Amino acid sequence: MSTAAWILVVIGGLLLLVTIYDLVQTKHAILRNFPIIGHFRYLFEAVGPELRQYIVTNNDEERPFSRDQRRWVYASSKGQNNYFGFGTDNDLESASNYLIIKHSAFPRPDLPHDPGYRLPCAKVLGGPRGRRHAFRPESVINTSAMSFGSLSSAAVEAINRGCAQAGAMQNTGEGGISPYHDNGGDLIYQLGTGYFGSRNKDGSFDLAALQDKVARYRVKAIEVKLSQGAKPGKGGILPGAKVTPEIAAIRGVPVGQDVISPAGHSAFRSVDELLDFVERIADATGLPVGVKSAVGQDALWSELAELMATTGRGVDFVQIDGGEGGTGAAPLVFADHVSLPFKIGFARVRAIFERAGVADRVVWIGSGRIGFPADALFAFGLGCDMVAAAREVMLSVGCIQAQRCHTGHCPTGVATHNRWLVRGLDPTSKAARVAGYLMTFRHELLALTHACGYHHPCEVSLDDFEIVDGCYGTRSPWGIFGFEPGWGRPPAAVREEAAALMRGVG
Repeated sequence: MSTAAWILVVIGGLLLLVTIYDLVQTKHAILRNFPIIGHFRYLFEAVGPELRQYIVTNNDEERPFSRDQRRWVYASSKGQNNYFGFGTDNDLESASNYLIIKHSAFPRPDLPHDPGYRLPCAKVLGGPRGRRHAFRPESVINTSAMSFGSLSSAAVEAINRGCAQAGAMQNTGEGGISPYHDNGGDLIYQLGTGYFGSRNKDGSFDLAALQDKVARYRVKAIEVKLSQGAKPGKGGILPGAKVTPEIAAIRGVPVGQDVISPAGHSAFRSVDELLDFVERIADATGLPVGVKSAVGQDALWSELAELMATTGRGVDFVQIDGGEGGTGAAPLVFADHVSLPFKIGFARVRAIFERAGVADRVVWIGSGRIGFPADALFAFGLGCDMVAAAREVMLSVGCIQAQRCHTGHCPTGVATHNRWLVRGLDPTSKAARVAGYLMTFRHELLALTHACGYHHPCEVSLDDFEIVDGCYGTRSPWGIFGFEPGWGRPPAAVREEAAALMRGVG
C-alpha cells in the first residue's frame, strides 16, 4: 500500500474508535446521538470567546473590553500608531449614558516636552495625618491589585519593571510580596483577609512579619482590602492548580489546594476596630494606610466618615472598586450582581464624606474598568485623585482576553504557572510595554485635560461633562449623581499647587 493509503486507513481507524466510544459512553447525550459530529459542538464552545473576538462582534460590542479598546492598549504599549481613522463608529445620538467631554474654546497650550509625561498626584499621600513617610505619588495612574499566584512570575516581574520605568506604583494584590515584585518598582502592599505574607500559622495577622516586608521591599503604602468589585462579600479565590510550592511558601498555605480567603477580616470586626487597626499599622511602619472596597451597603462609609470627623483616627486613602472590576476567578453571580458600578458607588461614597467634611483628608483612588483616558478624566471629575488599572495592564503584558484565567491555561503566560506557557512571556520586553501603556495613558489624559483648559486633571469638575440620554438630549452629571457645587474637587490651594507642578514639568 502507498503512504497515502496507510494514512487514510489510520484516520479511518481512529474515526471508527471515536465512533464506538461515542456510542457506548453515557456521559454526553450529544455524542451518543451524533458521534464524531458532536465533538464540534464542544470545540466551538471552547473557542467561543476567541470566535467572538475576531469574527462575530463589532469594534465596540465585546465585553469586558471591546476590540477598539484592546487595539488602543496594544498599540499604545508598543509605541505604535494608536490613532483611529474615518471618524467614530459609535452611535453618539441614540446611545444611552454616553459620556461627552466638553472642551474649552481656549485650551491650554502643550506643556514642555516630557518623555515620560510625568503627572504627579495633586495631594500628598499621608500628609493630612502626618505619617512619617508621607509622599506625593509620582503618577496619578498606577496598577491595581494583581497577585502573584493569579498572575505568573514573568507577568508580575514585567509589571514591576514597567512601573519602575514609568514612575508608577504596583499594587501587590493580596497574595503577598514575591521576589518578582523586587525589580525596581515601588509597591502598594495589599493586606487581604488572608494576610498572606504577614500571617501567623493560624492565619491571623502578624504585625512583625508586615514590618519585615516593609523593611525589605520598596513598599510606599499599605492597602487594607475590605472587598473587591469582582467578588465583593467573598474572599479571594486561587484555584489549587495555581498553588505551586513557591506560591505556597510565599503565602503560607498548603501546596495544590484551593486558597479561599475568608469573607471578612479576623483582625477587626467593626469600623471602629478597623480604624484602630489602621492606626496601629501606620504607627508601626510610618507608611500611609488606606482601604479598598467595593460599594454595597452605606453603613460602612457613613460610620467611617463620622469617626474620622469626630475622632483622631482615619485612613489616608480610599480606593473604590466598581462592580465591573475583574478577577482571575469568581462565582458568576457575584461578578454579575453584587456591588455597585464604579461611577454610582464612588459618587455615593464621595458624597457621604463631603457631607461629613472629611473628603479632603484622604486621597481618592478609582478602579474598575477605568483604565482609559476618557473614563479616567470622568473619574477625576467625580473626585478621584488617582486611578488604578489591572486588566488593561494585563493587556499591555500580552493578555488576549481569552478568559481562561481561572483554568491555569492562559495561552499568553500571563495568568498561568504552566512552565511552557510562562516561558513565552519575556519580562524585559513586556516591561517596556507596561511602561508604554502607562505613559501613553498619562499623555492622553493630559491631552484631554489641556483640551478642557486646565493644567492638571484635579482641576476638572462635573461641569466639564454631559451625558447623552438616548433621546436626542443630554443630562448634567451634577443632577445624575446628586452632587452639590464644589463637591469632587480638591481645595483651591491644592489645585493651584498641582497646576504649578505641571507648569514646571520638563
